[in-house]
Amino acid sequence: MAKKLELPKWFNGEIYLVGETVTNPFSKETYELNAIELSMYDFIMGANFFIENAPNAATNKLVVDIRKGLNWFRRNNPEAYMVLLD
Repeated sequence: MAKKLELPKWFNGEIYLVGETVTNPFSKETYELNAIELSMYDFIMGANFFIENAPNAATNKLVVDIRKGLNWFRRNNPEAYMVLLD
């Protein structure tokens, strides 16, 4: 039986109830994410967008949380990580 996927305690983003297909904006490759993976993906992408558009407002904690999110993805769905985030 597969282990239940859980978000880490530090995660403070929105938690979705339904997953969806996500497209890498650069490669145009797609990947189907479950609700938990989509929650983390959107957190990572939203935080990156914030840093790119308001770099003076970015905190060290946000940068650390992005790294933690990327590491979470590498461990929990390495294939999706390679398609969408690498």
